[in-house]
Amino acid sequence: MTAVITGMGLFTPAGRGADATFDALSAGKSGLARLPENHPAAGCLEVAGVLPDVDARSVASGPETKVLDRIVLLALLTAADALADAGIEVGRDVDPERIAVIVGGVGGMSTMERQVLARAERGRVAVNPYLLTGILPNMPSARIAIRYGIRGYSSSVGTACASGAQAVADAARLIRAGEADVVLCGASEAPLFPTFADAFGNGKALARGGDDPTASSRPFDRRRGGFVLAEGAALLVLERAEHAAARGATGYAEVAGYGVTTDAYHPAAPRPDGTGAATAMRRALAGGGVRPDQVGYVNAHGTGTKLGDVAETTALAQVFGVGGVPVSSTKALTGHLLGASGVLEAAATALALGRGLLPPTYNLDDPDPQCPADHIRSVPRPTDTPYALTNSFGFGGQNVSLLIGRVARPRE
Repeated sequence: MTAVITGMGLFTPAGRGADATFDALSAGKSGLARLPENHPAAGCLEVAGVLPDVDARSVASGPETKVLDRIVLLALLTAADALADAGIEVGRDVDPERIAVIVGGVGGMSTMERQVLARAERGRVAVNPYLLTGILPNMPSARIAIRYGIRGYSSSVGTACASGAQAVADAARLIRAGEADVVLCGASEAPLFPTFADAFGNGKALARGGDDPTASSRPFDRRRGGFVLAEGAALLVLERAEHAAARGATGYAEVAGYGVTTDAYHPAAPRPDGTGAATAMRRALAGGGVRPDQVGYVNAHGTGTKLGDVAETTALAQVFGVGGVPVSSTKALTGHLLGASGVLEAAATALALGRGLLPPTYNLDDPDPQCPADHIRSVPRPTDTPYALTNSFGFGGQNVSLLIGRVARPRE
């Protein structure tokens, strides 16, 4: 059974919604900036991808609004956008027991940090009794299910920066197995708080802001110095192709295959020879019955770290040969949304196939000789390729590759 993307909910530093997001990625409109002085992480981060404030009362009510973590708020907002974009009303367009929800992310750690500080200052009376239902990793999925009456499969995915992509892979697996007709899948992240920022900063993983914050994220560039931390959420509606056709929905693209592997190498560093990532890509191709020479684009994980970019390039060469496929990383404009990056980039890849335009890697002024590839630089590249891959890799050696296929008919 084919899994078709019929809806997108995107709320990221690049914009909100499919059109605004892809237009920004194509035009080089950066979502990266210095933090406002009143931001909780100001002084911890030189540059970040920041979203506007969200009023918890727009998606919840009562005392829980005080401890409803930002990841839950962003997930609820993007779920509404994705379902509206797909034109799906639960109960009308899909049986509540035949729709699933899978949302990844690290959990509400910023809320936990605030509550721990409050307890240290004022004692046990300061701890909100609604804390757990505000921060648990399954709360984005649970809250979405509660809001829309979704009674099918529900889960959360916690595979670090591969979470969103793995949620999409899991969704495609459910549809292929006939266990769901529709799956709302993706991830939500809100990592811009002091302790989290300091952990990455002390680990030398973050890029410096410099004179121009928009130039701080430089995937595959010789001068890259790490990634830019960003917040955001991205959810896709995956739908069984026959179910979509029955209600007249054509979709953006199909999830034609997926590959999931584990490096079994190191808690934080990628396997230098790229074998785990290469195997994930090969499995994605095999799952779709596609040869490497049929793939005309790879949206790379490409965070801008020294080790990660080289390892991914090494893996790409194993699958496609050196320079064998056009490659770009959209993180140059969005920053790194951690678990939400993979699903955002899956959406960008689907839009690229549909529009026949591949977004470039901006800020790639001096490609690193250790990252030899057919880099798409500075300007978008026209394409008519039927297939593309998008890669996501996470701490612990998590590797996910998604094969995205262009749908036969354009989305109306």
